[in-house]
Amino acid sequence: MQESLNKIKSVVKRKPSPRIIKKKGRFILLFIAFILLISGGLAFYVKANKAKILSQISTQISENINGTLEIGDLNYKFFAGFPNVTLSLKNVVIKDSLWATHKHTLLNAEEIELRLNVFKLFKSEKQIQEVVVNKASVYLFKAKNGQSNSNIFRDKPKESKSDKPINTIIDQLVLNDVSFISENQQGHKLFHFEVPNLKSKVKFNDDHIKAVIELDVLAKSMAFNVNRGTFIKDKKVTGIAVADYSKKQKTIDVFLDKLKIGEDAFDISGHFDLGKTQSPFAIDIKTNILWRNASKLLANNISSKLDLFNIDEPIKAHCTLKGDLNAAGDPEIVVTAEVRGNKLQIPDGTITNCNFDGKFTNNYVEGKGNNDANSAIVFSHFSGAYATIPFTIAQAKIVDFEKPIATGKLKSDFDVARLNEITNDEFMRFKKGNAKVNLDFAVDVANYKLVKPQFVGNVFVKNASLTYVPKNLTFDNTAVELYFTEEALLVQKISFKDRLNSVFMEFKIENFLNLYYNDPEKMLINWKIYSPYLNAKQFLGVLTTNQIAKKKKSRATSSFSDNLHDAFDKSQVVLDLKVDKIGYAKLVATEAKARIQIINNKLILEKGWVKSSGGNISFDGIMTPQKESYSISANAKVNGVDISDFLNSFDNFGIRSFSSESLKGKLIAQASVNGMLNPEGELLKETIAGVVKFNINKGALVDFEPIRKGWQLLVPFRDLNNITFSDLKGDFQIKGEKVAINELKISSNVINFDVFGIYSFGKGTNLNITVPLRNSKNDGDIKNKAEREDKRYRGIVLHLLATDGKDDKVKVKLVANPNK
Repeated sequence: MQESLNKIKSVVKRKPSPRIIKKKGRFILLFIAFILLISGGLAFYVKANKAKILSQISTQISENINGTLEIGDLNYKFFAGFPNVTLSLKNVVIKDSLWATHKHTLLNAEEIELRLNVFKLFKSEKQIQEVVVNKASVYLFKAKNGQSNSNIFRDKPKESKSDKPINTIIDQLVLNDVSFISENQQGHKLFHFEVPNLKSKVKFNDDHIKAVIELDVLAKSMAFNVNRGTFIKDKKVTGIAVADYSKKQKTIDVFLDKLKIGEDAFDISGHFDLGKTQSPFAIDIKTNILWRNASKLLANNISSKLDLFNIDEPIKAHCTLKGDLNAAGDPEIVVTAEVRGNKLQIPDGTITNCNFDGKFTNNYVEGKGNNDANSAIVFSHFSGAYATIPFTIAQAKIVDFEKPIATGKLKSDFDVARLNEITNDEFMRFKKGNAKVNLDFAVDVANYKLVKPQFVGNVFVKNASLTYVPKNLTFDNTAVELYFTEEALLVQKISFKDRLNSVFMEFKIENFLNLYYNDPEKMLINWKIYSPYLNAKQFLGVLTTNQIAKKKKSRATSSFSDNLHDAFDKSQVVLDLKVDKIGYAKLVATEAKARIQIINNKLILEKGWVKSSGGNISFDGIMTPQKESYSISANAKVNGVDISDFLNSFDNFGIRSFSSESLKGKLIAQASVNGMLNPEGELLKETIAGVVKFNINKGALVDFEPIRKGWQLLVPFRDLNNITFSDLKGDFQIKGEKVAINELKISSNVINFDVFGIYSFGKGTNLNITVPLRNSKNDGDIKNKAEREDKRYRGIVLHLLATDGKDDKVKVKLVANPNK
């Protein structure tokens, strides 16, 4: 084996003999000389017969067209395409017979090279080995009236009677710097491609012509309807295409594997029928591509709507286009996509872990045409999470791209704490609980926004805990059932607990969604509330709006919770309240009921009624926000209330000179007062103003210190520790800390006295007291009122003046009769 290898090496290293080198050199020189001889002969022949050759070419082409052919010059190119003969046609212009009307030249080429097979010529076959077109423009035109320069080619006769048939075959077509434009004004179509380089190898097989095309094309316009925009605008197209033309069927089938449009790869197949009256076509495209990249390949009327959305990772997409090259309007376009575990951006947020099967079509309803009004996007098996809130949509649609509307059926089951991701943390915060959502929705799509959603369905919330931030109110064990109908919003079985309160509510809002979006001031909430126990201060805090809380942080965009809060602030509320037991400060009442209206944060209370202290109280009033507090205006009627319990409930109205236990009896009163409440719902005493008239039946003063100490010397033998009176009535006018006593008349079993003047909770007490010293023990037995009144002032009558003392206690002194 080694010996054989050594022999081979010795042969390789052996230098050729000079004789062999000379033979090879002579052969090369003879071959070059032969080439030069043939080329020179052909050049001489072409130059000598240029006119004849040009005439033959023009005649042959002119016989096959309805128009004119112009060739500026004809040259022979040495060595170009050797061993083929290369003829160069300069400034080639082809015009159809109607050129004078439309002025669009079919072909204008700076140079066309024809490379002919020499050996085929000797067999009477004109085989054009290669056609090279350099710096040319091709313009196919069809006017609005139907005139077209593409009808330039004549139909060949069915039978040829030529004795010597000559076959002309083209093997390869090369385009360099060629512009191709096809304008169909009648069909509103425009196709424009700039071709820096294109090579096509052609094979003829009976009825079929097959071509393998190397593409390097810039797509300037691919507009099936110029009014709608163009597909693949300004995109570079590169790759290899295989085309099959059937002469009999007049059809072209095209196949492109891994064709690149821009930076994205596509598998494309197409079928084109080149019939004269109808030219149907079908194009099928498959790719993995980014959403926005795919959108940019489509016409503007489609991409502008698809750009409502974006998907982060590439998606598996499939597009089909079907139409007629000669027909007006858009082709039918269907785009399908599969999205798995992706991130979807929508106008109002981001959906994570997104999955769906999507479909776009511009022929949603058969028979209504391929247009924006009949376009739709359909999402199937949609699932994802919006701000960590999971949801599913069996099917959603966006239809009518002229006035887009999105519809679908939304389902969700989630922990309510996830709502903190989408609510304003200055409005409401959620801690625990579960929510289930089942809604059919319809949403307008306008200016790249989803607006005015309409819902039909229900939302159930159970065991929720949340905080209403403006009032720092926490609600535990909250449950809500919301029902959205086409006519109204029904909220049923609302229950929550807050500190001592247990509340059950339901309400109804007629025409809810329409008013919510368009006119929230007219939104009327019919609200019913029942509670076994209710703290009135806290309840008023929920109903009214804290003015400080309305100063929200600035945000780039308003959230849903902001909009909801604002809408409910503007809405009108009619609330029917029923409470088994209600508390305000120390006041405890039962069987409470009232109707409350809330209009622009103004609270109007009507038909209020409670049982308290052995009697009942009816009332009405208005509470209006003013800066950080609330002004109130109220009217009340008190009937048969135990005066001692009533005074104790209101902390004796700030009077410290006696305790509520000192006064007994049944109170009948009427009051009309104004004042201010602080944000916590507490009455500011210095702001109270109004009128109070009262009458106490079967009353008594027990251990009433001002009388016991002040009058013991005047009536030493009477029981001043237990004074009963048959009549006690008064007429007071309140203004802040001071109470103007217009009338206070007390008739008792011990002594009678009258009071008028000013009593102050602070400084400024100035009371005139008239005291008849006669014993009034038996006055109650006198039935005649006039007779009883006549005896009232008989005998000695003292006139006293009660004023502030230095020790902040009321001092009483004897004065003259103020009425004289």
